[in-house]
Amino acid sequence: MKRVLVLGAGLVAKPLVDYLAGLEDTELTVADIVVSKAEGLTKQHSNATPMGFDAGDEQRLSTLVEEHDFAVSLLPGEAHPTVARLCLEHGRSMSTASYVSREIGEMHDAAVEKELIFINECGVDPGMDHMSAMRIIHDAHDRGGQVVSFRSYCGGLPAPEANTNPIGYKFSWAPKGVLGAAVSKATYLQDGNVVEVPGDELFKSPEIVKFPGVGTFEGYPNRDSTPYVDMYAIPEVQTIFRGTLRNEAHCEAWYPWVKLGLFQTEPRDDFSELTYGGFMSGLLGGTEDPKAAIAARFGLAEDSKAITNLDWLGMFSDDPLPFKSGANVDVIATRMLEKCGYSEGERDMIVMQHEFVVRYDSGDEHLRSTLVEYGIPGGDSAMARTVGYPLAIATRMALEGKIADRGVVTPVKPDMYNPILDELEGMGISFQDRVVG
Repeated sequence: MKRVLVLGAGLVAKPLVDYLAGLEDTELTVADIVVSKAEGLTKQHSNATPMGFDAGDEQRLSTLVEEHDFAVSLLPGEAHPTVARLCLEHGRSMSTASYVSREIGEMHDAAVEKELIFINECGVDPGMDHMSAMRIIHDAHDRGGQVVSFRSYCGGLPAPEANTNPIGYKFSWAPKGVLGAAVSKATYLQDGNVVEVPGDELFKSPEIVKFPGVGTFEGYPNRDSTPYVDMYAIPEVQTIFRGTLRNEAHCEAWYPWVKLGLFQTEPRDDFSELTYGGFMSGLLGGTEDPKAAIAARFGLAEDSKAITNLDWLGMFSDDPLPFKSGANVDVIATRMLEKCGYSEGERDMIVMQHEFVVRYDSGDEHLRSTLVEYGIPGGDSAMARTVGYPLAIATRMALEGKIADRGVVTPVKPDMYNPILDELEGMGISFQDRVVG
């Protein structure tokens, strides 16, 4: 009997819990600070137990890790290194959908020595992006080609019929994760040159990206693309770019928001007497008319998206802030979570597109690989399915001894990505590949 600990019962947890609970000889414990969330995920599974758990209680976390054979961390990214350290201490393997952090990367050798597997980057982005790209890259190399350009975009968005608010976005995963990524500096390679974009300039010049039959989106760079030259083993590449997709008019609104400091994460303890309007006024030097001040600072009309969207969110209201301390990002995240959620029966959508230029002796081949996945009305979201299922499949493979590597592992080798992509295809989640020129 394998005992699996699932830490976190948030928006993407249900498909993973359902999948792992369906395995033979497996017992799950699903732990979350809001025990009712864990209860909701486990109530239909006789081999799954809910538990209330505060991720800040390291002593309790240590005990839970020790009591189980494997840990799946769906906690916020900053908690993964603690989970990994405790797994290392107690000789347990783990998995997460998040990026490999510096702290976890430094545990690789110790995990190898203990014959442990620390699976990372095994969701949708990162995760399915790696798997689908590597399948094409390996095929190109096998046929004697050189991948000279790789450009990739991914977005988790409302399906077109559910795109009903002026923000053009609804949350299908952790709000602070979305907003935090909106201020992360980006680096990519363009025609052999390194391009760096400061975090407050991400939204300045979006690219227009068209998905036939789906829609037109805005794209902007996502974090640092340059490590993927080595991760994907394409030293020949001259252009490598990974980006995020959002609906049209997103960037014109969010660019001033970033410049105002709305997404800053530095802690503050002066919220107790503030209203939302007072908070906005403070960002603008204490002005009595923050709308006019924003318009003047950025050369905008007062009916611009940047201002009217803030007004729709209630950021100029006399409502008091619901907490005494926090960060600027907590203020806008609270408002957005209140107003940018999915209604019952609405679908979300995952859109991902890779574009390759592969050079052969006979000339260049242009390839496009596209994934469009919709949520199930009244059921699992597309985000939950494309994060939860790949991570669950990888976890099963580790439990069954089907992953050869040890240490910190990402799904970039055929013996890992092929079984995952093949099983996902059986679930109806698949990429469409075609030569475009």
